[in-house]
Amino acid sequence: MRAHSIPRKAGDSLWAPVEESLADQEIAAGVKRGEQAHLEAAYRRWGTLVHTLAYRSLGDAREAEDVTQQVFLDVWRGRAGYDPQRGAFAGWIVGITRRKVADALTARTRRADLVAAAQALLGTRPSSAEDTARRVLDQVVVFHELARLPAAQRRVLELAFYSDLTHTQIAEVTGWPLGTVKSHSRRGLNRLRLRLVAADVQ
Repeated sequence: MRAHSIPRKAGDSLWAPVEESLADQEIAAGVKRGEQAHLEAAYRRWGTLVHTLAYRSLGDAREAEDVTQQVFLDVWRGRAGYDPQRGAFAGWIVGITRRKVADALTARTRRADLVAAAQALLGTRPSSAEDTARRVLDQVVVFHELARLPAAQRRVLELAFYSDLTHTQIAEVTGWPLGTVKSHSRRGLNRLRLRLVAADVQ
């Protein structure tokens, strides 16, 4: 397991080391007040626990590391919502971890759905005897072609496939009009279809 670290700004006094002897509730209170040094202390104290929980569910060290980073970003962003009267800080962090793991598992499904959607656009279906290696290759091609789309179209499709958002939700996230989101989605899928035809993803 890789050592956990949170990026810090050089010379930032807010990142001065916090005493390891701090009680859990002191760390929680510091994070809630917006003190970044206490966030780092929380990361040192519970980062391994979060990583372990994520790895047990995902079975992938890189994904577990990504989830760990996302969890502590959410801890920081949502710090005002922590209520010590409703439970321990560690339990609150574990709750965030479970949600992020669920999101990661959903993203896996959406990535598979992206390949299926691309195949549907091509009018093809994977046979029951389709080779696993070919499916993996198809996914790589789809991800590569998706990355080549114009930024707005790529953004809409990524939010749809990876974050499982509807057009209405994407409009709320991006601030774009619903009609614009639908237009980017339609054009993006058409471009993706043409690129996949050229790449011969069958």
